Amino acid sequence: MSNPSIAFIGAGNMAAALISGLIADGTDPQQITATDPDQERRTSLARTAGIRTLADNREAVGQADIVVLAVKPQVLETVAGELCEAVQQRKPLVISIAAGVRSDTLERWLGGDVALVRSMPNTPAMLQTGATALFATASVTAEQRDQAESVMRAVGLAQWVDDESLMDAVTALSGSGPAYFFLVIEAMEAAGVDMGLPQETARLLTLQTALGAARMAMESSDDPATLRKKVTSPGGTTEQAIRQFEQDGLRDIFSRALKAARDRSLELSRQLDKPQD
Repeated sequence: MSNPSIAFIGAGNMAAALISGLIADGTDPQQITATDPDQERRTSLARTAGIRTLADNREAVGQADIVVLAVKPQVLETVAGELCEAVQQRKPLVISIAAGVRSDTLERWLGGDVALVRSMPNTPAMLQTGATALFATASVTAEQRDQAESVMRAVGLAQWVDDESLMDAVTALSGSGPAYFFLVIEAMEAAGVDMGLPQETARLLTLQTALGAARMAMESSDDPATLRKKVTSPGGTTEQAIRQFEQDGLRDIFSRALKAARDRSLELSRQLDKPQD
C-alpha cells in the first residue's frame, strides 16, 4: 500500500503537527482527513494544510487505511465505542497517541482483533523534533509497522519497544522529559541572574548553551559521559560545578524523579482501564 489514506480522529496540536510533518515528507494532503468537534479548528486546518476535514468520525474511519486516534485519554473510551463498528468493517491500522491507555484496553473498546500500534510522542513533535516510542500488537503486519513508523517519524525520532510495560518508562523519560530540561533551563537562568547577569542575557546564554549541547550530543560519535569529560578540565571551573552536582546527589534525584513519573503513569493506566459507570 504505497499511498494509504490517513484519518486523524481529533485535530489538536499533536494531530496538526503530525499532519504538517507528513505533508512536508511528501504525503498528498488529499490522502489525509481529520475530524474534530470544533468547526473553527476544522476550517483552519483545512485552509492551512489543504486536507479534508469532517465532523463525523465514523465517516472518516470508513474511508481510511490508517486511523490515528489523537483525542484525550479521558474521552477515548467514548470515541472508541463510537468507532467500533466502522473499525471492525474497515479493519484499518489504528495508531493511538493517547497516553496511558493500554493496547489491550483500547482493542477491547474497539471490538477486538484490531491491528493496533500504541505510541508515545512528546511535545517537541510540534516542531518536528519529537521523540516517539511505539509498541505494536500481534495483529500488526510488517507493512503496517513500517506505515506507523513513517507517520511518527514525520515529527522526529521513532523507536520501537517490544514490551508494552516499557511504555511507562518511556512516558517518564521522553514523554515528560521536556519539562525536566525546561526546569534545568529555569534553574540555570535564575543562577545567572543571581550572580549579576541581566535576565535576558542569562536566558539567551542558557538557551543557546542547551541547544549547542543537545546538538553536540546528537551529532557526536562520543557518548554523553565522554563529551562531559572532554569539557571538564582538571582543576577548572566545570570540574567544580560537576563535583557539586555529584555531591548533592543529582543522579539520584533524576532516578527518583523518573521512577515517580513512571509509577504515576502506571497508576493513571489503571484508572483509565476501569469501566465507565
